Amino acid sequence: MSHTQFASCIEACNECAAACDHCATACLHEPDPKPMARCIALDIDCAEICRLSAAYMARGSEFAGALCGLCAQVCEACAKECAQHQHAHCQECAEACRRCADECRRMTV
Repeated sequence: MSHTQFASCIEACNECAAACDHCATACLHEPDPKPMARCIALDIDCAEICRLSAAYMARGSEFAGALCGLCAQVCEACAKECAQHQHAHCQECAEACRRCADECRRMTV
Protein backbone atom coordinates (compact mmCIF):
# COMPACT_ATOMS: atom_id res chain seq x y z
CA MET A 1 0.00 0.00 0.00
CA SER A 2 1.36 3.42 -0.94
CA HIS A 3 2.21 5.84 1.83
CA THR A 4 -0.05 8.45 0.19
CA GLN A 5 -3.04 6.31 1.13
CA PHE A 6 -2.05 6.87 4.74
CA ALA A 7 -1.59 10.66 4.43
CA SER A 8 -4.43 11.79 6.71
CA CYS A 9 -3.54 9.20 9.36
CA ILE A 10 0.14 10.14 9.25
CA GLU A 11 -0.85 13.78 9.71
CA ALA A 12 -3.17 12.92 12.63
CA CYS A 13 -0.41 10.84 14.26
CA ASN A 14 2.11 13.65 13.94
CA GLU A 15 -0.35 16.22 15.31
CA CYS A 16 -1.23 13.92 18.19
CA ALA A 17 2.43 13.33 19.04
CA ALA A 18 3.03 17.08 19.16
CA ALA A 19 -0.05 17.64 21.34
CA CYS A 20 1.05 14.87 23.71
CA ASP A 21 4.57 16.30 23.96
CA HIS A 22 3.14 19.72 24.76
CA CYS A 23 0.70 18.29 27.31
CA ALA A 24 3.37 16.25 29.12
CA THR A 25 5.66 19.27 29.37
CA ALA A 26 2.84 21.55 30.51
CA CYS A 27 1.75 18.99 33.13
CA LEU A 28 5.29 18.91 34.50
CA HIS A 29 5.13 22.69 34.93
CA GLU A 30 1.89 22.61 36.92
CA PRO A 31 2.27 23.72 40.57
CA ASP A 32 1.76 20.13 41.73
CA PRO A 33 2.58 17.71 38.90
CA LYS A 34 2.27 14.57 41.04
CA PRO A 35 -1.50 14.12 40.38
CA MET A 36 -0.67 14.40 36.66
CA ALA A 37 1.68 11.38 36.68
CA ARG A 38 -0.65 9.06 34.72
CA CYS A 39 -1.44 11.82 32.25
CA ILE A 40 2.25 12.46 31.67
CA ALA A 41 3.04 8.75 31.28
CA LEU A 42 0.22 8.24 28.77
CA ASP A 43 1.26 11.40 26.88
CA ILE A 44 4.76 9.96 26.49
CA ASP A 45 3.48 6.52 25.43
CA CYS A 46 1.02 8.05 23.01
CA ALA A 47 3.54 10.40 21.40
CA GLU A 48 5.96 7.52 20.87
CA ILE A 49 3.47 5.11 19.33
CA CYS A 50 2.08 7.87 17.11
CA ARG A 51 5.55 8.60 15.76
CA LEU A 52 6.23 4.90 15.25
CA SER A 53 2.90 4.40 13.47
CA ALA A 54 3.55 7.38 11.19
CA ALA A 55 6.94 5.92 10.27
CA TYR A 56 5.45 2.48 9.52
CA MET A 57 2.79 4.08 7.32
CA ALA A 58 5.34 6.30 5.55
CA ARG A 59 7.32 3.17 4.66
CA GLY A 60 4.20 1.29 3.62
CA SER A 61 5.04 -1.46 6.10
CA GLU A 62 2.93 -4.58 6.00
CA PHE A 63 2.54 -4.16 9.77
CA ALA A 64 1.21 -0.60 9.61
CA GLY A 65 -2.43 -1.65 10.03
CA ALA A 66 -1.72 -3.79 13.08
CA LEU A 67 0.35 -1.04 14.68
CA CYS A 68 -2.38 1.50 13.94
CA GLY A 69 -4.81 -0.69 15.87
CA LEU A 70 -2.59 -0.54 18.95
CA CYS A 71 -2.01 3.17 18.39
CA ALA A 72 -5.78 3.74 18.45
CA GLN A 73 -6.00 1.96 21.81
CA VAL A 74 -3.21 4.06 23.32
CA CYS A 75 -4.73 7.25 21.91
CA GLU A 76 -8.11 6.37 23.41
CA ALA A 77 -6.55 5.75 26.84
CA CYS A 78 -4.64 9.02 26.66
CA ALA A 79 -7.75 10.92 25.55
CA LYS A 80 -9.76 9.46 28.42
CA GLU A 81 -7.13 10.44 30.98
CA CYS A 82 -6.52 13.92 29.58
CA ALA A 83 -10.26 14.64 29.37
CA GLN A 84 -10.47 14.25 33.16
CA HIS A 85 -8.26 17.31 33.68
CA GLN A 86 -9.49 20.85 33.17
CA HIS A 87 -6.18 22.28 31.93
CA ALA A 88 -6.46 23.65 28.39
CA HIS A 89 -3.44 21.63 27.28
CA CYS A 90 -5.09 18.43 28.52
CA GLN A 91 -8.34 19.20 26.73
CA GLU A 92 -6.48 19.99 23.49
CA CYS A 93 -4.48 16.78 23.82
CA ALA A 94 -7.62 14.73 24.42
CA GLU A 95 -9.13 16.11 21.21
CA ALA A 96 -5.98 15.36 19.18
CA CYS A 97 -5.91 11.84 20.62
CA ARG A 98 -9.55 11.21 19.69
CA ARG A 99 -8.93 12.40 16.11
CA CYS A 100 -5.86 10.19 15.83
CA ALA A 101 -7.68 7.16 17.25
CA ASP A 102 -10.43 7.63 14.65
CA GLU A 103 -7.92 7.88 11.81
CA CYS A 104 -5.93 4.87 13.06
CA ARG A 105 -9.06 2.72 13.37
CA ARG A 106 -9.73 3.33 9.66
CA MET A 107 -6.30 1.88 8.86
CA THR A 108 -7.10 -1.43 10.54
CA VAL A 109 -10.00 -2.43 8.27
